[in-house]
Amino acid sequence: MHRYDGTYRVYVATPSIEAALEAAERAVADEFSLSGTGFWPAVGAVRRSPELADRYAERMAAIDQAAFDNWVLFKVPLHVGTTLMVLGTLVGLALIAVAYSLDAPLDVLSFFAGLGVLLVTTHGLGHLVVGTAFGIGFTGWFIGTLAMPQPGVKVDYSSYLRAPASKRAWMHASGALTTKAIPFLLVGAAAYSNLPGWTIGVLIGLGVVMVITDVLWSTKSSDWKKFRREMSIRRLQAS
Repeated sequence: MHRYDGTYRVYVATPSIEAALEAAERAVADEFSLSGTGFWPAVGAVRRSPELADRYAERMAAIDQAAFDNWVLFKVPLHVGTTLMVLGTLVGLALIAVAYSLDAPLDVLSFFAGLGVLLVTTHGLGHLVVGTAFGIGFTGWFIGTLAMPQPGVKVDYSSYLRAPASKRAWMHASGALTTKAIPFLLVGAAAYSNLPGWTIGVLIGLGVVMVITDVLWSTKSSDWKKFRREMSIRRLQAS
């Protein structure tokens, strides 16, 4: 997708949400990115105001979806992706269960293959389950780029903007919390199996490394950055 630095750039300094949305609509219609249109600053203003969200949520959702469609590498409908992720989770659990009946080293290979599958499939499912419970909708599943092939679930931006900031925050956190919990939850499964004792240390070490990675990097980008952003909005609204 192209990045346009000309006509739409003028709207960056324009305080009008309407002007930013008009620029964004022209950009996505021409298959340019939203960079320079003022769309995301306008979204930031709308996230902080339930009144503005009621007014602009549908229009912003249409722009966001169009920009997403222009950018995404691969996508499937929500029910198809959810079915695949649930089936993948079941496969992961089955691989872990089968490990109990296998001899070394196949038992270890099966166990950690199951762990790997669960780490891939449960992240998006965590977002989906918590978001749905909080009234946030989703439009489908996707793979954004070959460099980051982990499946993601696309939020419906109209329902997202209308949701309270605290619920948006916990929806963002849910995927990270789910995947970080997986290695620790499997410690018991490893302890009560015939797997080598070192597998427990690997699981704990992996879980700790994932938590440290989140603290060092994800708070500056990705889910935890969005969590902190939305909680800041909640505190601002409360005050």
